[in-house]
Amino acid sequence: MASLYKRTNSDHWWYQFRLDGKQHRGSTKTADKKLAEKVAAAVEADYIRQRFDIPGVIKNNHSLSTVYKEYLKNIANNKETIGYKIDASNHFLPVFGNKNIENITFDDIKNYQLKRKLEYLEKYPAKRESEINFRWINLEIAILKNFFNYCIGKGFIEKNPASGIKKLNELSRLKTLSDDDIQKLIAGATNKLTRDLITFLIYTGCRKGEALNLKWDDVDLQNDIIAIKGTKTKYDRYIPASKPLKELLTNIDKKSEHVFCDKTGKKLTDFKKSFHTACKNAGLKDLRIHDLRHVFASKMVMNGTSLYITGELLGHRTTQMTKRYSHLVPETLKKAVDDVWNKK
Repeated sequence: MASLYKRTNSDHWWYQFRLDGKQHRGSTKTADKKLAEKVAAAVEADYIRQRFDIPGVIKNNHSLSTVYKEYLKNIANNKETIGYKIDASNHFLPVFGNKNIENITFDDIKNYQLKRKLEYLEKYPAKRESEINFRWINLEIAILKNFFNYCIGKGFIEKNPASGIKKLNELSRLKTLSDDDIQKLIAGATNKLTRDLITFLIYTGCRKGEALNLKWDDVDLQNDIIAIKGTKTKYDRYIPASKPLKELLTNIDKKSEHVFCDKTGKKLTDFKKSFHTACKNAGLKDLRIHDLRHVFASKMVMNGTSLYITGELLGHRTTQMTKRYSHLVPETLKKAVDDVWNKK
């Protein structure tokens, strides 16, 4: 017989019962205990009917493909996010689409990851595993994990089958630009707003989201300090405003509380399309907005700035992230060794 229990941070009653050695749990979606008892009994009865193929059973339509459509509608306000989540689903929907989300296990996700990994290994037979970038597979698993968390919130499942899946190898992308290419990129922008954003990202090393969320209240031009708040790492950081950066911000009209906004004063949500236009006009291929962060870091390190200070400006919480730029300072490293061992 199904029993009831309550989960932490949930007002609803949850049911649990065992059938054929398998534990079944789920939300009754009600805080009324008497009603919850009826729901639990009905769910258990449905499972028993399915088990013995008794007519009249009401089957839950919790197939992954059905619920995933609802999930995408839930995040419909972010077109860029939906885009890559649809692209990623083209790989896992053929595998899991017809399966009931309650029946998908950790082993299923792990086997899917292995299958995708083998596809990559077959695609690049001449490369060693350590030379292959599995970033997209990691993204697929991350999307599945986020999706199953959504299912937990809806009361469809209780445990996330994608939790605990370890990431595969990712290769660092350290794209940088020469001074000439930087000027071509800025000149390639077809409007002032895009030029300002590109220049700002190169001068600060900020992430795209940090720039678009920047408010005038966080800009102190009198003391030449810009506060970057609500970052990816959840730590605020402060960037000194250089002379050209200060001139850039001074020449931006204050139309709203946000620094970067459209002509109506509405906060900008993305500038991917206009950025690609600037890249095309500049004759630069395979350049992403996030690469401008690497341009900033590379310029700092190659100019003699320590990896520690560069990491602080970028907002890295670990030195491991900044070590990716150590290959850009061979002369600095050589000098450090020479200063110690070449003394007479």
